Amino acid sequence: MESSNDNVVASLNARQIRLMRLASYASVAMALTLITLKVWAWYATDSVALLSSLVDSLLDLVASVITLFAVKVAVSPADREHRFGHGKSEGIAGLAQALIVTGSAGYVGVEAVARLLAPSPVLQPGLGLGVMFASLALTLGLVMFQSFVVRQTGSLAISADAVHYKADILTNVAVLVAIFASVQWQFHILDPLLGLAVVVLILLTVRVIAMNAIDVLLDRELPDNERQRIKDIACSHPRVKGMHDMRTRSSGVARFIQFHLELDAGISLVEAHEICDAVELNVRSQFPGAEVLIHADPFGLAEDRDSF
Repeated sequence: MESSNDNVVASLNARQIRLMRLASYASVAMALTLITLKVWAWYATDSVALLSSLVDSLLDLVASVITLFAVKVAVSPADREHRFGHGKSEGIAGLAQALIVTGSAGYVGVEAVARLLAPSPVLQPGLGLGVMFASLALTLGLVMFQSFVVRQTGSLAISADAVHYKADILTNVAVLVAIFASVQWQFHILDPLLGLAVVVLILLTVRVIAMNAIDVLLDRELPDNERQRIKDIACSHPRVKGMHDMRTRSSGVARFIQFHLELDAGISLVEAHEICDAVELNVRSQFPGAEVLIHADPFGLAEDRDSF
């Protein structure tokens, strides 16, 4: 006896899809705006820290475009060739973002080392400070909106996009400090030093993005607390005598849950169907839109079971 939800992306209503698309458009627009500002400011100031921020924004644009297409694919419904939907496109997008951002870290690192060997002052610091303050304010606004969208939708692609924009906030602060120190105290070496600090920050960001993407692509189980909630819900039905072999995974915004229910061996097939349907509805009430697949087993039946 099996019960399933045919709509893999049922967890997404029209509002959630609209939010995901709006967040991806906003990310691309933000990257283009910041690149324009930072190209102008870097050309005027010749700051390595600002260059690191510019390169980061250039890579942000590529990553944001990837996110845009990933979201478009992820929210499309299941079809004949993709019965489980297209949610894993978000994991692929996250991994692509991680590789792109790693490349940006290498470039900034080379530039920072070169400037350490030959320190030079920051030119037109007022312009650089103004642009970076504007960048900081714009990035904060975008991250707040992205965080809201992630809470509403659980989108991995938007979450990955938000991670590197959060890193950009710290990058912008580092650039502001570097420019100020160069002007105020003639501490020119701080500019490349903070450029290297940005490299470390970027690499830490990459690790978060890559691990989340790999978890989705390798079908990592849902968190232990969520698995326990599923067990508690299933076993709370008065006619359920036990459960086993629960397997869960996420695919972008979609979640998949399957398990065996142990029922009285003497009940009819119709009764087993009704119990499975009731348990499925209870699980989906706590995990909206999840696809739930239930197999009914006679209680006490000896069979091989998962050891984990």
